[in-house]
Amino acid sequence: MPPAIPDQQPTTDTPHQDLLTGGWSSTEQLARLLDVDPSTVRRWRTARPPLGPPFVRLSARVVLYSDSDVEQWLRRHRTAPRDARDGHW
Repeated sequence: MPPAIPDQQPTTDTPHQDLLTGGWSSTEQLARLLDVDPSTVRRWRTARPPLGPPFVRLSARVVLYSDSDVEQWLRRHRTAPRDARDGHW
């Protein structure tokens, strides 16, 4: 029997390493998650420069959002109450 291969954990060196194994959301699913209209997500995507989270266009009608990219995007746009109180908007 071959030796067991240890589980490999994602490293911080490649933050998008899980693109093949991570979760994905459609425009509609992301809109539901963020409690916005799907047209808002589309508008973010088509703005120049794009305003929303990174996306992958698989075809003219199919756009997907990596769950890890969405989480990172949300973290970058987060305003902590302490930061707002100190005037660091």
